[in-house]
Amino acid sequence: MFEAGDIREWRGHAVVDAGGHKVGTLEAIYVDTRTDEPSFATVTVGLPTRHRLVFVPLAGATVGPAYLKVAYDKQQVKDAPSIGTDGELLADAEEKVFAHYSVDYQLGSGGERRLARR
Repeated sequence: MFEAGDIREWRGHAVVDAGGHKVGTLEAIYVDTRTDEPSFATVTVGLPTRHRLVFVPLAGATVGPAYLKVAYDKQQVKDAPSIGTDGELLADAEEKVFAHYSVDYQLGSGGERRLARR
């Protein structure tokens, strides 16, 4: 896995799916609050007048020249839970993001959230 600082440098670069098809543009990185490791990314998708941010796990992601390749197919990413480009992920929606990709979800021992934007 790559460090959060390294992947932040990729903001604004293309995000492609496992087959190499462009999904959108990397907007932000969310870390797992238990490990402080990169866990999810937000990707800008949609029409120019109707952009939104979708979440995609970084497990299995790789970087290439001018792109981030995720381990999920384009349609699954585009169908993922989303927020507005100026929005934030609400606590009650966080579990839905994990469930969309069949990723296990547990709150922290003190009930804290799993994702934090970096």
